[in-house]
Amino acid sequence: MMIARRKFLGMGGGLAAASLTGASGAAWASSAPEPTSPRRVDLHNLHTGESVGVAYWENGAYAPDALSQVNKVLRDFRTGEVHDIHPDLLDLLHRLSVQFEGPRTFQVISAYRSPQTNAALARPGSGVAHHSLHMQGMAIDIRVPGIDLAALHRAALGLGAGGVGYYPASDFVHVDVGPVRQWAMLGHKSKSDSQQG
Repeated sequence: MMIARRKFLGMGGGLAAASLTGASGAAWASSAPEPTSPRRVDLHNLHTGESVGVAYWENGAYAPDALSQVNKVLRDFRTGEVHDIHPDLLDLLHRLSVQFEGPRTFQVISAYRSPQTNAALARPGSGVAHHSLHMQGMAIDIRVPGIDLAALHRAALGLGAGGVGYYPASDFVHVDVGPVRQWAMLGHKSKSDSQQG
């Protein structure tokens, strides 16, 4: 059953204080490195078998070549369409990696989804939003080898940045850089990536 689907959280304590802002001013967790340090992300797309591990931000700026590599690996694997992945989403993944004494490789179930793909997946009870942030390159569904899914979920919630969806039956956590909110999809195992927010 779906619990607290896309429900806004009561903003309390640390969650209200920690939020992800624009790419020029992301709020950094206390355990994160100094803002001047390079930021790295390691990704493995489970559908295509492709991987990328790059420092996407260094010397005080985002690296265009690294961003292009990320965009390609996180494309819509059904249509082949490539879309810009929002830098704030990469910052969120970097901060998550730091929580687990990174670098950690994120296994990617779904990242960018074209409007065509999203429309095909967004059926009643699927858990896929009709106006999903996946279509804007602002959401990703992940798991991390060696990290318990519940621990990944707690770490994502602890950042207080964007949406966090918990899909234990399908073995992934959804994170995005939209409004702060949380939800869970329990008890219905997805055989594909069709149960994503």
